[in-house]
Amino acid sequence: MGIRDQFQDKAKDLAEKAKAAAAGQQDEASERGSQTVDQAGDKARDTFDENFDK
Repeated sequence: MGIRDQFQDKAKDLAEKAKAAAAGQQDEASERGSQTVDQAGDKARDTFDENFDK
């Protein structure tokens, strides 16, 4: 294995790690977005319930 092959392998490994990290960030962002929507719905429902009793 020559030096060129080692650099190509390293570049390929780094590219795969970057893709995996990007995918993980997208998944996390999507999950956080869903949680925010759920929390907003819960808060709206709680506010409605509080105001309904008045």
